[in-house]
Amino acid sequence: MVCGGFSCSKNALITLNVLYIIVAIILIGVAAYSRLAAVVVSLGLVGGIIACGVFLFFISLVGLIGAVRHHQVMLFFYMIILFILFLLQFSLGCACLAVNKDQEISLVRNGWMAADAKLKDNIQYKLDCCGFEDWNLNISLPLGHPACDTATCCHNSDAKCCKGDVGDIVTAEEDDCPCVTCLERFKPRIHEAFSITGGIGLFFSFTEIVGVWLALRYRNMKDPEADPSAFL
Repeated sequence: MVCGGFSCSKNALITLNVLYIIVAIILIGVAAYSRLAAVVVSLGLVGGIIACGVFLFFISLVGLIGAVRHHQVMLFFYMIILFILFLLQFSLGCACLAVNKDQEISLVRNGWMAADAKLKDNIQYKLDCCGFEDWNLNISLPLGHPACDTATCCHNSDAKCCKGDVGDIVTAEEDDCPCVTCLERFKPRIHEAFSITGGIGLFFSFTEIVGVWLALRYRNMKDPEADPSAFL
């Protein structure tokens, strides 16, 4: 087998698509972790990475079958779709890495404002925090929150932020809340989510260009075991 020949290109394309399947699983897993880490925020960019991962998984199966069978039509659509996927994944990866801290906080704030009382209570319990930026128990306000009695930091505490009545506006001067705000919990999680997802998405997007080039090269080769009179 000559390197660069038909068999070499075929095996390389098969190996690359197996790698893509693994990459797709990694992308889906990392992006899913990012969404769980963010908890309250519906992160469109991270959701886009998940969609790219799912799409990459299925297109890799098409490429794998096309490589094994040297199927011209499947390889053609594989190249086109893989290139489009590269553009999308590259753009989403850059967008994730370009988000600054102020934008991250804005995303979290908007997510908190859109969340209902049950979700806010669940967040306070999971992250062991109380309130978003302050201890405002008026749940009818966008940044208000329910009492934090379910949070571990509020156990055995009579602070107003923990057991106050709904509608209370608690300030730092009125109450020494034993809990940190949820924003403080969110900051490192959101930054980590965008950094990891964007970095992995951007890194693996470049391998898709290799896949396009290899598929194009392999598609235009003649199968040495095929009928010599067959036209490629």
